[in-house]
Amino acid sequence: MKKLIFGLTLILTAFAITSCGKEKQTLRVYSIIHEEETKALTDLFTEKTGIPVEFLRASTGELVNRVIAEKDDPQADILLGGATNYHIQANKAGVLEPYKSPLAEKVPSYAKSDDDTYTGFCVLTLGIGINKGRFEEKFPGKKVPATWDDLLDPDFKGEIVLTNPVASSTAYLFVQNQLQRLGYDKGWDYLLKLAPLVGQFPDSGSAPAKLLGTGEYAIGVSYLHAVAKYGADGFDVATVAPPQTVGDVDCIAIMKNAKNMDAAKKFVDFMLSKEAQELMSSIDFTIPVNPDAKGAEGSIPVSQLDLIQYDVAKAAEQKDEVLSKWSLNVK
Repeated sequence: MKKLIFGLTLILTAFAITSCGKEKQTLRVYSIIHEEETKALTDLFTEKTGIPVEFLRASTGELVNRVIAEKDDPQADILLGGATNYHIQANKAGVLEPYKSPLAEKVPSYAKSDDDTYTGFCVLTLGIGINKGRFEEKFPGKKVPATWDDLLDPDFKGEIVLTNPVASSTAYLFVQNQLQRLGYDKGWDYLLKLAPLVGQFPDSGSAPAKLLGTGEYAIGVSYLHAVAKYGADGFDVATVAPPQTVGDVDCIAIMKNAKNMDAAKKFVDFMLSKEAQELMSSIDFTIPVNPDAKGAEGSIPVSQLDLIQYDVAKAAEQKDEVLSKWSLNVK
């Protein structure tokens, strides 16, 4: 009898350990958003759910290529961040798992896919950043550029910083902004006139805001929230929201055959919540897509922006062609 009881105890203990292990499985996230935001969000998720999270932070192109390469054996459960066209690319490669969160009903139609494979959690809007001190020094008495066309002023040569669209989703969004705003041919005329005025084409989408903050350039093409963050941190910068600009969303998606599917779904629910989106906006000034969430003071509401009707599908379809032409004609 003692042996039987002892054996049953061992079995029950083993089952308890196994069950506990399943509950505590680590959610694995590939994150395109900045490390500071990723850590704050994943820490809050763990605090609220008890589910531990490990994340890898890297660039958009690197992580999208990685999830496609890992299609048959996904090493992450979640792809966090990245503009819509990159999630379309991943979806076409068959690496995303459809999931409709209960909170998805609150998300505007432009911020989610028709087949529930990805959902936006914050709005990203392109604009012009100005280092006020450097601009006044370089161009005394001159008005700051208020429109995209104002950037073509020859006086600005060497004082503009624009990310390389071959490496950055931010700059590719800018390229498509001009192609769709002006039409394909006139858009290319614009881009080829602007390129010689640009002093630097860094690869990182966050670089223009940083280089403006440090005063290395007077003018930069950047996401408005990135420049606003530097302004809130005390740097001498200002934002300009030009008319006929473009907005996109940072998206979240679950990997097909994710090893921690239940935890992944809970994380999507969390990212669409008011609490998570207000936390993110408080750190980086992005605009929440959840209408119940308030953006940080200093962020620009979507209602105050003049946005073009951006064709995400066209941007995705043209990507290889456009980037090839850019590489041949610009750098």
